[in-house]
Amino acid sequence: MTQRTPDSSRSIRDRAGAADPPKVGGSFPIVGIGASAGGLEAFTQLLRNLPADTGMGLVLVQHLDPEHESALTQILSRATVLPVSAITNNLAVQPNHVYVIPPDTNLVIAEGVLKLEPRPRTRTPHRPIDGFFESLAQDRREGAVGVVLSGTATDGTLGLEAIKAEGGITFAQDDSAKHDSMPRSAVAAGCVDLVLSPAAIAKELGRVAKHPYGAGQPLELPSRSEDREGSVLHRSCSLPRHRDLRRDPGSPGVLIRPEPWAARFSE
Repeated sequence: MTQRTPDSSRSIRDRAGAADPPKVGGSFPIVGIGASAGGLEAFTQLLRNLPADTGMGLVLVQHLDPEHESALTQILSRATVLPVSAITNNLAVQPNHVYVIPPDTNLVIAEGVLKLEPRPRTRTPHRPIDGFFESLAQDRREGAVGVVLSGTATDGTLGLEAIKAEGGITFAQDDSAKHDSMPRSAVAAGCVDLVLSPAAIAKELGRVAKHPYGAGQPLELPSRSEDREGSVLHRSCSLPRHRDLRRDPGSPGVLIRPEPWAARFSE
């Protein structure tokens, strides 16, 4: 494995953040990534495998203890050459940057600007991922990308449905998730395009970034014959629930539908 010196890492980080002028409020895709328990490992794997020049902004929404400071920003900054920042109120998203939600807050986005809200003190479950994904769907529409990684309960499912309804792209972590309730809930809702490992999600984001989709043209997702790396499942909102899936005998790591899948996107 190639080792990076601190100076070379900083140089790459500077180039990644300054390759293009900031496109504040522009039309570049924004990726919302949600996780709960087990999310740190999944976030780290995704960032380590993500190209530095996707032109996308990434926003990480993690369930955090509201009573304690979080070291998530510092930890994740060691996994990528991209700039990683804790979100402050009214922060404009820039391409090739990673943004991390702080504890005890809810997050929305409007016109490419991240806005923090105090976490309400209620007895209802805290659903920061749904809230952010729903605002992202409205703000970026077909330029919104939603990713649900490891976690318990069902936060993120409604948000992915909102992103799909606006024509965005959705991902869920495969059975590599330490806690699979959140990704399983999203898959069962029928609104996940691809079920992959975090590393494979990063690879697919890199492919999406090179496609004219980033400039507003439709995207064709890969067929099973084109991508056999990791666990992959292609779905549309009309597909059957998770229990109807089976393993592909030719590639046991791949989940497939009983009938052929037709891509929602075409060239």
